[in-house]
Amino acid sequence: MIDVIIAGGGPTGVLLASELRLHGVEVVVLEKLAEPSRIVKALGLHARSIEVLDQRGLVEPYFELGKKFPVGGFAAIPAPIPERLDTTHPYSLGIPQTTVERLLTEHALKSGAELRRARELTGLTQDDEGVTAQLADGTSLRARWLVGCDGGRSTVRKLLGIGFPGEPARRQWLLGEVQLSASPEEVNSVMTRVRETLKTFGAMPLEDGGYRLLTPAREVSEDRSAPPTLEELKDAVHAVAGTDFGVHSPSWLSGFTDATRLADRYRDGRVLLAGDAVHIHPPMGGQGLNLGMQDAVNLGWKLAAEIRGWAPAGLLDSYEAERRPVAAAVLDNTRAQAELLSLEPGPQAVRRLLAELMRFEEVTRYLIEKVTATGIRYDFGEGPELLGRRLPDTTLEQGRLFELMHEGRGLLLDRTGRLSAAGWADRVDHVVDVVADPDVPGALLRPDGHVVWVGDDDAGLPGALRKWFGAPTA
Repeated sequence: MIDVIIAGGGPTGVLLASELRLHGVEVVVLEKLAEPSRIVKALGLHARSIEVLDQRGLVEPYFELGKKFPVGGFAAIPAPIPERLDTTHPYSLGIPQTTVERLLTEHALKSGAELRRARELTGLTQDDEGVTAQLADGTSLRARWLVGCDGGRSTVRKLLGIGFPGEPARRQWLLGEVQLSASPEEVNSVMTRVRETLKTFGAMPLEDGGYRLLTPAREVSEDRSAPPTLEELKDAVHAVAGTDFGVHSPSWLSGFTDATRLADRYRDGRVLLAGDAVHIHPPMGGQGLNLGMQDAVNLGWKLAAEIRGWAPAGLLDSYEAERRPVAAAVLDNTRAQAELLSLEPGPQAVRRLLAELMRFEEVTRYLIEKVTATGIRYDFGEGPELLGRRLPDTTLEQGRLFELMHEGRGLLLDRTGRLSAAGWADRVDHVVDVVADPDVPGALLRPDGHVVWVGDDDAGLPGALRKWFGAPTA
């Protein structure tokens, strides 16, 4: 029996596979597409996702293929970059989702995960011992656990009967990589004029001489399972720009809406959901890819602990308890940004007011922390400000903090030399470092980098170790 089946080979699914492989969990990823999609759904990574890659020793290829941009702004309202963001990567990394998926897939395969393409999951049943997945080719596969990372139209979620309530689409945008007959000067002139008021229109030049074209659609399509046609794109562009730029030869066409939905629950027995399978929202701020990747990192070590037999009671359920409120907050801020981009008088009035408020650095920081996920603090109860936060990278005598977390284990950071995690040495590394930052005597970090205990002696530490890493070994 396989340990875990992951339905969906997008960034969330393959990153989850890599996280599970850190703990020796056998993983098979089922992907219904025979080849990777060429559609570029997202264009970048935010600070927390960059940190995740850095923490696993994977970030350098992304730096080589991406481009760093300063963070700033909200709903296309420009603002100065705030100081003291809670990250060692205070920027966004421009990199296409297709490249992110390719790099994550290569690492997952290198780590020992198995990817089976052209394998569509069509049914599932589960019992006390495991889950049986039925495939479109008539075969079946058995695993102890199954995770649905199969997107907003998730088959796994539907088969489980999990509700997906929220707001239906009221607006739609069309997107594609195309060739334009118009001169670059004409394209730039028209785009500059239109974007004075319509921020959701754009024509971005590509290296091959084509353009990434974005425009509001005339209306919300009733059937959004099929991609838009070239004629629909031409018509939509002409409606807002007064010209269609002679658009032709699309490499791909796609569309998205402002639909906003959040699953009722993230787990049903031995089946869990992650990424777009549990949350969809407008793409404002480029948060969807990042939200799914961070779901995977939160879930991976917890599911591995369950499979390896050392998970304390409630650990796996903490995945939903922690990540669902984060998703709800993303739904709120993306819906708010979509409204602020409307040309209606009411949203425009709110937009002008928010632009005034964003002159205050604390307001801008608060909004940017939402978009970049640097403001996340999981609720671990009363305690120091650091409790529940993710610890940024820092330089130690023994190297960078993130370099010590490549294996996905817990970490006891000890400036006192008096602390001990001896009973958990198979799950938690103990690093004694007198120059450690932040300025706390000791901190216990989970494999995802979040701080679960802060103190200067062993009082409370064994309890925290038991809560997050199970019973000690003899």
